Amino acid sequence: MTRTSLCLFALPFVCPMTDTLTATILGACPHDCPDTCSLVTTVVDGVATRVQGNADHPLTGGVLCAKVSKYVERTYHPERVLTPLKRTGPKGSGQFTPVGWEEALSDIAQRLHTIAQRNPEAILPYSYAGTMGLVQGESMDRRFFHQLGASLLDRTICASAGGEALLHTYGGKLGMHVQFFAESKLILIWGSNSIGSNLHFWRIAQEAKRNGAKLVCIDPRKSETADKCHEHLQLLPGTDAALALALMHELIRNDWLDHDYIAQHTLGWETLRARALEWPPERAAQVCGLPVEQITQLAREYGTTQPAAIRLNYGVQRNRGGGNAVRAVACLPALTGAWRHRAGGLLLSASHHSPANRARLQMPQLLGARRPRTINMSTIGDALHDTAAPVQALVVYNSNPVAVAPESAKVAAGFAREDLFTVVIEHFMTDTADHADYVLPATTQLEHWDIHTTYGHTDVLLNQPAIAPVGQAKSNAQIFRELATHMARYDSAFAGAHFQDGDEALCRQAMEGSAVNFEALLAHGFANQALPDAPFAHGGFATPSGKCEFHSTALEKIGVNPLPDYLPNYEPPSAAHPLAMISPPARNFMNSTFVNVKTLRHIEGRPALEIHPDDAATRGIADGEVVRVFNDRGEHICHAAVNGRARQGVVVGLGIWWRKDGANGTNVNELTHQRLTDIGRAPTFYDCAVQVARHA
Repeated sequence: MTRTSLCLFALPFVCPMTDTLTATILGACPHDCPDTCSLVTTVVDGVATRVQGNADHPLTGGVLCAKVSKYVERTYHPERVLTPLKRTGPKGSGQFTPVGWEEALSDIAQRLHTIAQRNPEAILPYSYAGTMGLVQGESMDRRFFHQLGASLLDRTICASAGGEALLHTYGGKLGMHVQFFAESKLILIWGSNSIGSNLHFWRIAQEAKRNGAKLVCIDPRKSETADKCHEHLQLLPGTDAALALALMHELIRNDWLDHDYIAQHTLGWETLRARALEWPPERAAQVCGLPVEQITQLAREYGTTQPAAIRLNYGVQRNRGGGNAVRAVACLPALTGAWRHRAGGLLLSASHHSPANRARLQMPQLLGARRPRTINMSTIGDALHDTAAPVQALVVYNSNPVAVAPESAKVAAGFAREDLFTVVIEHFMTDTADHADYVLPATTQLEHWDIHTTYGHTDVLLNQPAIAPVGQAKSNAQIFRELATHMARYDSAFAGAHFQDGDEALCRQAMEGSAVNFEALLAHGFANQALPDAPFAHGGFATPSGKCEFHSTALEKIGVNPLPDYLPNYEPPSAAHPLAMISPPARNFMNSTFVNVKTLRHIEGRPALEIHPDDAATRGIADGEVVRVFNDRGEHICHAAVNGRARQGVVVGLGIWWRKDGANGTNVNELTHQRLTDIGRAPTFYDCAVQVARHA
């Protein structure tokens, strides 16, 4: 039996009985999840054999989700890209031949230089949260593109509407500490399937439940989380602001208010009060599709229970009025004085507690006086068809836009342009990689250095490489370092020393100027930050006024309604398209990540559309039957799931399967559109009207 060491720098143990060399390496989960777990990877003779949660990290508690616990399977997947590939067939065909790194990087550098000589803004980087790491996600890559003068990317596809809403209400992405939900007496889980997307919060909520707390789920889908809560408000998609305003109405009418907190620590109360009084429960019930009694009961419980907490998630913001909805919900804790308690308030994101020195990592000063255009990643379909200011080159990493961006038929057509030079840095041949001119093999989290801040808690985590890179894979930072070296043949500015910083050095730079001790990170894998238990107990919001801003002067100055309000969806159900469609992630996928992990794919089965039994019956659809989901943008073929999870009038297309896995080469984003939210320029995935029919 082997013994293990808990630090990369400790001597591994050689078992005299088996002559095996065993070590355990501390790391961090890289995926777009609020939990940001601390990992322990077991390595035997240089091969990773197991990934577990770090029991010494209080918020991980030794537990991982089903997805990340399969990380060894993903790392050693037989279909993993392990050598640079050059396209030999038509775009989208997936026909490539292996080439050497020198050939690939030389050609890429030469082609990018040629385009940049004409117009560097014709080059666009496209990345998001395939890894949330600061080094592999936003360090050497940003330096490279800043030096080049490429177009900037507005990274909006997940959180920008809710983030900007919090900015104009609290002054930033700030909120409760997740561990204190365990002490709450009422928890509203709003727009979140926590069991699938926030497992460690769910464990904390279960502790609160055992201590007598009531759990209420607010979600258009009867999710696995809704199954386990005491009550479920199954409202219509995009109506969250109406519900929040009706709750305010009842708080006011019954005087369930903390007048002292409102007077001292809020701004714009009288105008918000007037707006809320326009929303009696009867009006909201009609808009939300809820019984009046559910709204009045929830208002009573929220207004009379202390401490009461709200776990808000980003599902709320993925429709036209998403920013307003987040603003409306975020006002509630200030009305009742819930912020006075460390177990009261709201948590959507705590990422503004991050101590990371992003400017040190990204070096925006390399732009000099240049101010390149900004392209919104959520409208990449339109951007790739813009003939007035065409995108001529794309470098994609940490993302799979052909599958995940809205109106994907238009996105796929844009990526299929023969005049578009595309480089994709990837682990697998995704839908996007199929359209590349070059695919470059990237390391997984087990093979590189990185540092992680979080949005679901406030710890900082370090990821240390547990194994050597598999095949010819290189870290993202290493690829951009080497690409800079090749670019220096044409432009000496790329020869600067800042393009040679190693990955570990970048990890250290990320913490420069902060109170986080890097040696402690090396030893333990994580570091806590000294922050107040109750961030707004005495006000002190990060807004210009220092108060919770019900009325936002900053929004008013840019012509946006300064008070939260309800905005109906862009696409209300119509005679032609009578069903609202939402497309939350399948429980065993992380957006389009893990779709090709065999064990997880087996659990999910196949692309499915959840539909209410009454809606299925009127269309002659039986459970498991093949159906067409369609609107004016296209159609998607999948299987019906008449499982009781969709409410009447709403269908649920669980995503995000790769397009190539669809029966007709599509996924649910064939149906979504590119219109943006009211605040934050974010996509409106859940603001989509469709029709469903049996597939002939």
